[in-house]
Amino acid sequence: MEAVVLAGISRRVLEELLKNPYRTIELRSARNVLAVEEALEKAMKLFLTYDPFGDVDTGTRGLLTELIGVEEMETRVPWEESDEREVTVCRARVKLVGLGRVVEVERDGSVLRVRVRELMPHEIGMG
Repeated sequence: MEAVVLAGISRRVLEELLKNPYRTIELRSARNVLAVEEALEKAMKLFLTYDPFGDVDTGTRGLLTELIGVEEMETRVPWEESDEREVTVCRARVKLVGLGRVVEVERDGSVLRVRVRELMPHEIGMG
């Protein structure tokens, strides 16, 4: 199954998604915002992982999700905290499909696409 990668997602968000299969994730990383836009445009699944983009490779584990809805908005940042005053925030509503492991990675510019094998229940506990 092909998916677009959302990397650097906090463990808390991943654990909450496992408990409740529907969740809205607020994304501020430009790479993650571009990934959501591509997934929406091409009707692809999302692969959420705790690992940073540079560490996503064959064998990386994460959550497979389906994109239900997207809302982009601009928000202001206090000028003391950043050189920029405005940040694009993307709120992506996702539905958990299952757990997966990366089989193949395709690096294309800033968006990372992967082929993912969905994990079977007996594989989930294995290291």
